[in-house]
Amino acid sequence: MAILTPSRVDLRTLANVPVQRAASQVSWEISADGKGVYDHYMLKEIYEQPESVENTIRGRLNFKAGNAVLSGLNLTPREMAQINRIVVAACGSSFHAGLVGSYYFEDIAGIPASVEQAAEFRYRNPIIEPNTLVLPISQSGETADTLAAVREAVNKGAIVAALCNVVGSTIARESGRGIYLHAGPEISVASTKAFTCQVTVLLMLALLLGRNRRLNHEWGEILVKEIESIPGLLRQVLEQAPRIEQIAKATAHADDLFYIGRGCLYPAALEGALKLKEISYVHAEGYHAAELKHGPIALLEPSVPVVALCNSIPGKDKMLGNIQECCARRAPIIAIVSGDDDCCDKFTDSIIRVPDSSRFVAPITTVVALQIFAYYFARERGCEIDQPRNLAKSVTVE
Repeated sequence: MAILTPSRVDLRTLANVPVQRAASQVSWEISADGKGVYDHYMLKEIYEQPESVENTIRGRLNFKAGNAVLSGLNLTPREMAQINRIVVAACGSSFHAGLVGSYYFEDIAGIPASVEQAAEFRYRNPIIEPNTLVLPISQSGETADTLAAVREAVNKGAIVAALCNVVGSTIARESGRGIYLHAGPEISVASTKAFTCQVTVLLMLALLLGRNRRLNHEWGEILVKEIESIPGLLRQVLEQAPRIEQIAKATAHADDLFYIGRGCLYPAALEGALKLKEISYVHAEGYHAAELKHGPIALLEPSVPVVALCNSIPGKDKMLGNIQECCARRAPIIAIVSGDDDCCDKFTDSIIRVPDSSRFVAPITTVVALQIFAYYFARERGCEIDQPRNLAKSVTVE
């Protein structure tokens, strides 16, 4: 417990034994604590994402070497080269960010990766070898289940590196190494800028590990430029907000929605559905598009819109086939497409356009569009957006 007086802070245990702790200063701008011109913190934080990602990548890209600089890892090149497996432990939106990251680690770095629900991590007695890198991800750094996973991973001798937003948080301290997001304070319960910054950090980490292996300098330079372009691409997405608002308002009568995606956009579909559930209290399910015919397609009807992530990435032709299957069941389609792509024009008028990008950046731009859609959907239904019922910003109990 902390006893606060005008002159000092006295730390003691519950048994009244004095405790010494090193002081740490947390930077917090006064302007970050107000909504400003925005009606809700969530909308403010959605619009802060270009700047948040800029802060996340600032000083962490080496253009000359085509590499990332993540000094908080405290790993030598030899130690990184010995990593033979990556395990992400997280919950909620952080879990979805980890799923995106698993595609990055395997595609870019060539390292097998898996994502574990942090609440199950210690109970399933995971097999953790000495050269396993465990990445706990938590916006607050205080998530109880993720903290328990950290302690289990440390006990099993893993290399543990945390991704947290809050400086000096418990998970950051107990992991001993990691990467801070520098996303700035996130007030709204529904995570927005923390998620996009988490995915950006995971992309930089995959680049670093890839250059440590067989990713050549040329591809490293390409990835560095793609990461640098993310803030500008997010600004282009935000310019689409009026169009997304129109589609959201026209869809806000629905009580059930499906979100479908493929590849690294599958986690984006999960995150989009989660955002809608959190703030609008509407039933929304995210599915891998290939799973439609394994049961969920039975629920499709004219009253169930389908948000289809049809960006120009590998697997797009398969997604178009899935969209046709949904149309055959007369389900309304809301399509996310890249740039001026007209692939979905014959299926729907509800089209949200995000900038052209590689498959690695597409989840980031797409999720921002889905955040905007969820915000205006919930607003049209008159829901409490910043503090949804039954939810808390930091889940500190199991």
